[in-house]
Amino acid sequence: MAEPLKTFFSPALVKRLAGDIERVHPAFPSRAFIRDATKGLDDLELLDRGKHITRALERYLPASYADAIDVLLRSLGPEHATEELIGVGMAPFYYLPHTQYVATRGLDHFELSMRAQYELTRRFSAESSIRPFIAAEPERTFATLRQWASDPNAHVRRLVSEGTRLRLPWAMRVPWLDANAERVIELLELLKDDPAPLVRRSVANNLNDLGKVHPALLARTCGAWLDGATAERRALVEHALRSAVKRGDASALRLLGYGRKAAVRIERVRIVPARVTIGESVTVRFVVASTSRSTQELLVDLGVHFVKASGTSARKVFKVKRVALPPGHSVELTKSISLAVHTTRTPRPGRHLIEVIVNGEATRAGHFTVTPTR
Repeated sequence: MAEPLKTFFSPALVKRLAGDIERVHPAFPSRAFIRDATKGLDDLELLDRGKHITRALERYLPASYADAIDVLLRSLGPEHATEELIGVGMAPFYYLPHTQYVATRGLDHFELSMRAQYELTRRFSAESSIRPFIAAEPERTFATLRQWASDPNAHVRRLVSEGTRLRLPWAMRVPWLDANAERVIELLELLKDDPAPLVRRSVANNLNDLGKVHPALLARTCGAWLDGATAERRALVEHALRSAVKRGDASALRLLGYGRKAAVRIERVRIVPARVTIGESVTVRFVVASTSRSTQELLVDLGVHFVKASGTSARKVFKVKRVALPPGHSVELTKSISLAVHTTRTPRPGRHLIEVIVNGEATRAGHFTVTPTR
C-alpha cells in the first residue's frame, strides 16, 4: 500500500530544510529548529504538518521579516525545469512551509511578499499564499497579478488564474473574489490564449469554479470566447463548462451544441454486479436508441446517486460519450464505476440509483447495492 501523502513532511525533510537554511545563514539554530519542528509531527495531517513546520520557522528565522525572507529566498533550490510537472510527485511541496510563512507573516510587507511569492511559485505554487493579500489589498494585488499575466514564466502566469479561483481547493475563501467576479474575468481574458497548456487548464478551472457562483457570467464569457475560437480555446471552454454540463445547465449545453432535447429511448440496461462490496467496481451497460427522423448530437453521461453518511444521497455525474446518432440507429455504451475509497468520495453501504443523462435530461436506469467490506 502506498504511503499517505502526509508522510512527505517527515523528520528527514525537516533536517533537509534546516540544512538549506543553515547553508546560507550559518547563525540559524538548526538543532533547536529540528527538535521543535519534528515534535508532534506524526500526529498531524498533510497541511497541518506544513503549518507546524511554518510555526517553527517563525520562531527560529531572524525576527525581522525582511531578513527572514532574504534568508528563505537565498536558500531556495532551482526552479521548475519544465512547464509540465509530470513525474515530479510531491517534490514541490517542500516549499509549502515557505509559502505559508509569507501568508502568515508578510501581510504588512507587500512588496517583499510579492517578490517572495514570485520566486516561490516558480518552484511550488503560491496559489494559496496569494489569497490573504487579495483579501487584504485586492486592488494592489490585482495590479501585480495583471503584470504577472505577461511574465515569460508559465508558472508565474498560472498563479494569476489559479490564485484567483473562487473555490480553490484547500485554500481560504475570499469574499472579495465572489463579489468581484468580473475583475477575475478581466485577468482571465489576458490568459485565455496562453501558449502553455498548464495555464489554459488553470483558466478553465477558474471559470469552472466561477460558474458555480455566477452561472450567467460563465455562460456569457464562454459564449464570447467561442466566437472565432481556436481549437485550443474551444477545448478550454469545454473544460470550463464541465460542471455546468453535469448540472444539466441549459446554457452550457447549448453553447456546446447539445441544447436540443434528445429524442431517444434507453434500452437493455445491465448493471453488473447488482451487489458490490466497497473497494470493488460496477459496470453499467445500456443502449441509446434514436426515435428521431434526423441525426442528433448527443452528450451522454451517467449519474450515480451515492449514499452519504447521513443516509441521504448526492448525485455524481460521470462522462460517457459524445455521439452523433443517425435516425433509426442505436449505440451501446459502457461505464465502469469504482467503489474504491477516494480522497473526495468514501463509498457507503446502501442502494445507489443510476440515471442515464442525455443532453441534460435524466432517465432512471436502475440501481445497485453497496455492501460493507467483507
